[in-house]
Amino acid sequence: MSTKAEHKKEIITKHARAKNDTGSPEVQIALLTDRINQLTAHFGKHAKDHHSRRGLLMLVSNRRSLLNYLKKKKPAVYEKLIGELGLRK
Repeated sequence: MSTKAEHKKEIITKHARAKNDTGSPEVQIALLTDRINQLTAHFGKHAKDHHSRRGLLMLVSNRRSLLNYLKKKKPAVYEKLIGELGLRK
């Protein structure tokens, strides 16, 4: 198994509500945050990669929507998650 798949499984198991949970907002936000961090590091070397920058903006927007949903439905889980992931707010 590749390191990317192992890393993704670690994130899923850390934030999952149940054993086979991959679709909860917590897991989705954690996976998006990891991908956003990878792309942010990518732009350190490749500043003119505007196609990937558009993808990054879409990921950030999607994460923001999921965070707003989670904040509305489960404020305690929202506060815990942003603390664990090191997100502002």
